[in-house]
Amino acid sequence: MDLDLFESLVLIVHVIAAVAVIGLVLIQHGKGSDMGAGFGSGASGTVFGSGGAGNFLTRLTTWIAIAFFLTSFSLAYVAKQRSEQVVALGMPEIESSAEVVIPAEIPSRVDSESFDSEIPAVPVE
Repeated sequence: MDLDLFESLVLIVHVIAAVAVIGLVLIQHGKGSDMGAGFGSGASGTVFGSGGAGNFLTRLTTWIAIAFFLTSFSLAYVAKQRSEQVVALGMPEIESSAEVVIPAEIPSRVDSESFDSEIPAVPVE
């Protein structure tokens, strides 16, 4: 399979999974949402009791999150393959270290004669 086609398919699945996870998390009912009604209404078992097995939305969110992570790893793999192709083609690599050039001698004073005569010079003591 061509690397560009694979990347496009994985990227489409990745975006769909991201939007699906966001949507599913937002529509789910939180565990602590009944806490205010739990005291005094006889439903305190829902606040302090065990949550039980996850329902359909929880399981669906889990599987879509796993798909999101797998597509993330796949996109990282594609990026690594592309960087190896760039090196194999002989393109120059970007070097991370930069040389700092420090002048050997820093002048202690500047002569006013070295400047243009139209620019006023401050007398040096």
